[in-house]
Amino acid sequence: MSVSKKHHLVNEQNDASEVIDRAKKFWDKKGKTTLIVLGALVVLVGGFFAYRNFIQKPKIAEAQDKSFKAEEYFRIDSFQLALNGDGVNPGFIKIAKNYSGTPMGNLANFYAGVSYIKLNQNEKAVEYLKGFSSSSKPVQQRAYKLLGDAYGDLGKGAEALDYYKKAAHHFEEDQMASADALFSAAYLAQHVLNKKDDAIALYKELKQKFPRTQQGFEADKYLAQLGVYKVN
Repeated sequence: MSVSKKHHLVNEQNDASEVIDRAKKFWDKKGKTTLIVLGALVVLVGGFFAYRNFIQKPKIAEAQDKSFKAEEYFRIDSFQLALNGDGVNPGFIKIAKNYSGTPMGNLANFYAGVSYIKLNQNEKAVEYLKGFSSSSKPVQQRAYKLLGDAYGDLGKGAEALDYYKKAAHHFEEDQMASADALFSAAYLAQHVLNKKDDAIALYKELKQKFPRTQQGFEADKYLAQLGVYKVN
């Protein structure tokens, strides 16, 4: 072996020895902390999977099972029973409370809100509908529209207008639902809030976006009432 090769080999051995020495020093200094962190991560990950499989999933299944009778009462318009249960089966109020954080607990807020609207208890309807949220755009749009109706019946026109506009713009692919919400907003602005400019803007938007709906056809009539006779 040449001198240069021997020298190169010695350097490599020294470098390797230095790396090992540094690793030992790091482990002596940080090894305990590293083990604690790794142990904590194992506990957290294990805890998450245990929670999901042994607590969350059974709770979701239980909520769905418990809601069956309440949904049945809702379908036959027995709204008091749907809300409060029948003494054996819980109603949507208990389901929303006891199973919050589950899909059915969330949906129970929607059912409860609708039930309270049907019973003309709009303050409670607002409370439950505002506690509901959905990634389903048509369902969320419906919730916004119902909030507009509830606030309107409570005489809170400004809040009603905001929610009607939210409903109108949330899922415009559903032209009938969007046109209905937009018309409600325009009509409220015209006849209740006396906001002429807002009403005109909303009727124009209705005519331009949803001209083939019934509300779109009728927009010209209401614009004429407001002194607008030609809309491009």
